Amino acid sequence: MPIALLALAIAAFGIGTTEFVMMGLLPEVATDLQVSIPDAGGYISLYALGVVIGAPLLTMLGMRFKRKTMLLSMLVLFTVGNLCSAFAPTHELLLGARFLAGLPHGVFFGIGAVVAASLVATDKRAQAISMMFIGLTVANIVGVPVGTLLGQALGWRWAFGLVAVIGVVALAAVAALVPDQPKPADVSVRGELRAFRRPQVWLAFAVVVFGFAATFSFYSYIKPVLTDVTGYSPTAVTLLLALFGVGMTVGTAVGGRLADKAPMKTLYVFLGALAACLALFVVTAHSAVLAPVTVFLIGATGFAAIPSIQARILDQAKEAPALGSASIQSTFNIANSLGAYLGGVVIAAGLGLTAPSWVGALLAVVGLGFALVSGWLDRRPQRTGATVSHRAAQPTESVEVG
Repeated sequence: MPIALLALAIAAFGIGTTEFVMMGLLPEVATDLQVSIPDAGGYISLYALGVVIGAPLLTMLGMRFKRKTMLLSMLVLFTVGNLCSAFAPTHELLLGARFLAGLPHGVFFGIGAVVAASLVATDKRAQAISMMFIGLTVANIVGVPVGTLLGQALGWRWAFGLVAVIGVVALAAVAALVPDQPKPADVSVRGELRAFRRPQVWLAFAVVVFGFAATFSFYSYIKPVLTDVTGYSPTAVTLLLALFGVGMTVGTAVGGRLADKAPMKTLYVFLGALAACLALFVVTAHSAVLAPVTVFLIGATGFAAIPSIQARILDQAKEAPALGSASIQSTFNIANSLGAYLGGVVIAAGLGLTAPSWVGALLAVVGLGFALVSGWLDRRPQRTGATVSHRAAQPTESVEVG
């Protein structure tokens, strides 16, 4: 694999760290800025809103620039956003800084996926994309725990200062290792949006919204489940979250290899496996031995399908690969919000802390349904074409018989 993928992975590591480290530091930030925990939750929501808005908007604004130039610009914006977060003196300014830090998230991953795919042969595209996303998953193993511990020991601002440093390292790595990318030719907003007329593009988005909301429904409430149901200490839960990150990394790597051979089958298998693992966790959550195993499996199956869906959108939105890929990142954040919301609804209804796993299993099945519909649409033209071809071979013979 090209060394340029390492540069993209370093950037993904930084982005993944800043996205999730706030969850571990929320009490410290709330106490320091004298706001309630619900108000502090806005730091997470505003980051997600920045991703949703920034991905399509900044991609369209930068469509006439070279892709490497866009990658570097997004890393500069990412670094500035995290520096502003580290020095924000008030609640309102930190909200703005988090929104700013979220803006380049989807754009970087969207354009980064296109660049990663362009660096390798066609039959290794998904594997190349997965190498970039491994940086995101490793952030959950190393970056988030280290950032959380640093923030708890020295103050939460140091965690975002560390992320800003990672941003500078990523900026240097991308500048040095990623080759110059050709400027997109004959691009226009209307042309880019034309790809979104295709049902297959919207089906890919639907797979993400429901399929990956399944994982976030589980992950959003994993801490109280492991402490109150399984019986682990808060310290042990931190290690189990790292185990979830290991599962994410393994799943992304394996999914990337399989997606290059059979992308749709990979999508079917892992969405089905995710539904089964989430349903299983309702039972294994009560076992201190089986719960960690299931946590690992949910992380692996939940992220193994990502390379498939990224490669899928590159195929289905060929006229707008960067915009389509960036929009997938917006959709991931919608999935995050939807999963967390539905998981909270069933807990509030008194169904118990393991109820979000049932919700996740059902969401994964819905996502699998959309994937199956998408696969069926892929096969339908081939059958139609074969039928037409078969019929076309008959007329002359029929006329002669008449």
